[in-house]
Amino acid sequence: MTDTATPDFATLSPSRGQKFRQRVLPLIALALILALVPALSPSRTVYSLLNAVGINIVFALSYNMLLGRGGLLSFGHAVYFGLGGYAAMHAMRAIEAGDGLWSGFPVFGLPVVGFAAGALAGAVIGWPSCRRAGTAFAMISLGVAELIAAAGFMFASIFGGEEGVTGDRMNGPELFGLSLGPVSEVYLFIAFWTVVGTAMIFAFTRTPLGKLSEATRDNPERVQFIGFDPVRIRYMVFIAAGAFAGLSGGMAAVNYEIFTPESLSLHPSGFVLLMAYIGGIRYFSGPILGAVVLTVMQSMLSDFTEAWLLYLGVLFIAIIMFAPGGLAGIFHGVAGTVRRDGAGRAARSLGLKAAGVSLLLVGLIVLIEVVIRWSNGYGEVFEPFGLMLETGSVLTWVLVAGPILGGAALVRFVAKTDEGGA
Repeated sequence: MTDTATPDFATLSPSRGQKFRQRVLPLIALALILALVPALSPSRTVYSLLNAVGINIVFALSYNMLLGRGGLLSFGHAVYFGLGGYAAMHAMRAIEAGDGLWSGFPVFGLPVVGFAAGALAGAVIGWPSCRRAGTAFAMISLGVAELIAAAGFMFASIFGGEEGVTGDRMNGPELFGLSLGPVSEVYLFIAFWTVVGTAMIFAFTRTPLGKLSEATRDNPERVQFIGFDPVRIRYMVFIAAGAFAGLSGGMAAVNYEIFTPESLSLHPSGFVLLMAYIGGIRYFSGPILGAVVLTVMQSMLSDFTEAWLLYLGVLFIAIIMFAPGGLAGIFHGVAGTVRRDGAGRAARSLGLKAAGVSLLLVGLIVLIEVVIRWSNGYGEVFEPFGLMLETGSVLTWVLVAGPILGGAALVRFVAKTDEGGA
């Protein structure tokens, strides 16, 4: 006999406490973490790194509004970041000159100018762009990126040419008692707008428009069947994504006090794509993780090796092939494994996988560092822990082949064991 009883939707929908833990508590935790950083008295270098992380978090989240939520692959998202930054920079110069209404405008509020400029650029560029989706949209975004980047060098009165546009953030009325001179005060500015931008983007994902963008991504025909226009939905999401990219551009304008046409180019557009995808476009926390990891890699790994971009490419390929859910998907998978198999069994499986991946990394790092020194032809030798690893040394290739083969065998063994246990 079929059970036709009405389901208890109160038990299916998340409770008020679950909503608080899933939606509000993470934002509160992020705000508290950022607020407690000054108590640790970090160095100027750490402050600068954290400022870059905050800017990239908002930038990556804005991009994921297109890719993860809307299914729109864009190769020109830096256009809205750059135009928002340029608008904020010109506003900063107007504040410095005391022009009209700008004379009373606080520099602390310049991200709002970037937000408005990004939204305006999204409205203008998105009108023709969003009439297509898929490959056509991606190609249009690529063309727009090249067009605006070229204009950045042609219209020097607006973009400043190769030298860019500079400004001084220590002008205008102070807000919250911050002069924005010391890097510690700039950090508080970045932290404030990072939390505000993250909260606003998260709130957008909970709106009907945010839900419709996901539905349009998955099945635009069904969305059209129930009475909504997929083109209009994509267009509105495009404007919102451009606005938040402009917000991050305004944050960058205050932080760096300079904007050049390089900010409009394909390089930052590709970098934001990597941040979102490596972090995990399926999860709201994914772009945040991606922004943190890639910003740290860009800032710190480049001090240790000139091949850091190669490592970034390897990481991107590995994520696509073996962890399409990104870093956030890996964390969620670990949590699911612990819940399913218990802490003991999960720890054993994850520990063996971590050991196998670590061995693979050791072999890969030795291979890349030895080859990069050989290709430079300067006679340099890779010397980890005092070992002389030359290309003609047997030890070098033992340390390449051994860890790679051993790590691959260990990862394969654990995978077969898990399948057998399941």
